Amino acid sequence: MKKARLTLAALSIVAAGLFAFNVITNGSVKGTVSPADAAVRAWAISGTDTLKADIANGAFEITDAKPGTYQVIIEANAPYKNASKDGVEVKEGEATDLGEIKLEQ
Repeated sequence: MKKARLTLAALSIVAAGLFAFNVITNGSVKGTVSPADAAVRAWAISGTDTLKADIANGAFEITDAKPGTYQVIIEANAPYKNASKDGVEVKEGEATDLGEIKLEQ
């Protein structure tokens, strides 16, 4: 019985060690919108992942994005039109800066 407990403890330690080295750090997508009061929300879509962030003073940052390629949509207030950017690449542990996104009426 004692040997079984030691074996189980050893396997648990090894498994925990393996998972500790495979930690993926998510990234983010950020940018600004002009005019600053023309949009309310930014969305990032990739496969089944959908993330969002509110836009405040023309700025947004969508956090906790898994590494991958996203479509970013800016949800605009009328009379402005929604804007979209395809192929936005998010890398592990990095912030992807889209710069300024100008909305059209």
